[in-house]
Amino acid sequence: MKKLTGFILLLVLALALAACGTKKEESGNGGTADNGSKENTSEETKKLIVGASNVPHAVILEKAQPILEEKGVELEIVPFQDYILPNKNLDQGQLDANYFQHIPYLEAQKKEFGYDFVNAGGIHIEPIGIYSKKHKKLEDLPEGAEIIMSSSVADHGRALSMLEAKGVIKLKEGIDKTTATVDDITENSKKLKFKTDIEASLLTQVYEKNEGDAVMINSNYAIDAGLNPMEDAIEIEDSESPYVNVIAVRAGDENREEIKTLVEVLRSQEIQDFIKSEYKGAVVPVTE
Repeated sequence: MKKLTGFILLLVLALALAACGTKKEESGNGGTADNGSKENTSEETKKLIVGASNVPHAVILEKAQPILEEKGVELEIVPFQDYILPNKNLDQGQLDANYFQHIPYLEAQKKEFGYDFVNAGGIHIEPIGIYSKKHKKLEDLPEGAEIIMSSSVADHGRALSMLEAKGVIKLKEGIDKTTATVDDITENSKKLKFKTDIEASLLTQVYEKNEGDAVMINSNYAIDAGLNPMEDAIEIEDSESPYVNVIAVRAGDENREEIKTLVEVLRSQEIQDFIKSEYKGAVVPVTE
């Protein structure tokens, strides 16, 4: 009888352990379901890491952050001071996109480094300006005046096209003016001299040191240095400039929903109004 009772107790214990194991498995499955639920929640909020110049790009992105969050996109902004690393980091996968460059520069970088990038959408134009502490007007430049430009060849065509539009020089007919260099100048009545070996980010320092007769500075660097392009420049590029700053991504990523949402938000009326109010013509929003 005792043996029978002991056997029954062992049987009950074994059944209890088996049931416990089943509950654990069910709990495990349930845990997986819970984790899956968490993963689903994570998927609902998609993260984007975007590299940007400090001004105005990062400022504009910061304004867009809460709007993107409402749309399920968590935006992380990585600021850059130069024009080289944002593309390198995008190519290496450290960024999902970058926002700092205009189309001719993007195309030049693709050609030089073989980057497989595409333009996911244009956001704004930053008119390039001519600054001088020695002269109040462009026409005041004396014969033989020295004009200092960025060492970036992609900026030369832009600067020279602006000078041509202002009647200072003439470029060869029929050339692609976005790729023009000083060698393409055919008329230079004032015999202007061009210094083209200064890093773009250092141009504001060159201006402050009163070097040369005039310095051509991109608006993002001018604004970052406390200059007001609309007031401090002696001449500024027309707002019809084709040098649109874009969201650049690796080829194929332009179809990602979160990238489309980013461009959509940056082109929204709220962000356009912010750009106009904040920069008063020194940065001009676009919708294409």
